Amino acid sequence: MAEAKIITRRRDKSWLDRVAIGLSGLCLVHCLASAVLLTLLASAGGLLLHPMIHEVGLALAMGLAAIALGRGWLRHRATLPALVGVCGLALMGAALTVEHGIGETGLTIVGVGLVALGHHLNRRALLLG
Repeated sequence: MAEAKIITRRRDKSWLDRVAIGLSGLCLVHCLASAVLLTLLASAGGLLLHPMIHEVGLALAMGLAAIALGRGWLRHRATLPALVGVCGLALMGAALTVEHGIGETGLTIVGVGLVALGHHLNRRALLLG
């Protein structure tokens, strides 16, 4: 019974990782939708590709990752989740430096995937640790 309470408490404390994974999913949907809409409707694609959307999204991802992955590392001391997450954030940042197109889309998709994986690994380490 005590073990079930510990696991429940750990699940309750992993809400930031769940939010960050959700944000990664939204970013992925945005990126793919932008590419599709840019192809179909050039004027609508311009709105979705506004630099401010990408900058705010990256800032949110960095803030959530710093809090969730940093807090996780302090609890479980596993470095892999944070390293994977930071690599993903670096790729997302690199995507801001290239022109819109397949290169930016590829960097963003891989980066978002790595950030989500880092948060997933963080949640697992919190639940198992």
